[in-house]
Amino acid sequence: MATASSRALGDEPVASFLSPEVTQSKIARITRMASDPHPKIRESAALSYHAPLAVYEKLAVDEDEGVRRCLARNQQAPCDVLRTLSRDASETVRAFVAINYSVPEDAMEILAEDTSPTVQKLVAWKASLRDEAELVRS
Repeated sequence: MATASSRALGDEPVASFLSPEVTQSKIARITRMASDPHPKIRESAALSYHAPLAVYEKLAVDEDEGVRRCLARNQQAPCDVLRTLSRDASETVRAFVAINYSVPEDAMEILAEDTSPTVQKLVAWKASLRDEAELVRS
């Protein structure tokens, strides 16, 4: 597969950095990783861009903060999962949700009212980036 992709892209440098195809066996492996007793293995599953929705939902309520923190950083995490994480007990998890570019607006509104000054500052910082981007487009 990589060879065919490399030929399609010619000799472009990006051709040597293509990810392998996502297969059912890869998805099954991510699903197994999400149930591993070792939190670091579950963190790897949480960072995956190809996990099934049920895996993301399970990891959003994982007992280990590190797992939830990794999921909060994942740009491919579904909106409902990010909504769940926006109410997490951990300030660090909520902070990572605040700077995730995929978080829905209603979750950002919850985070804007967060009890943590750090989370509130991150929400304001992200809003300022959006405002600056709008000025540049104008």
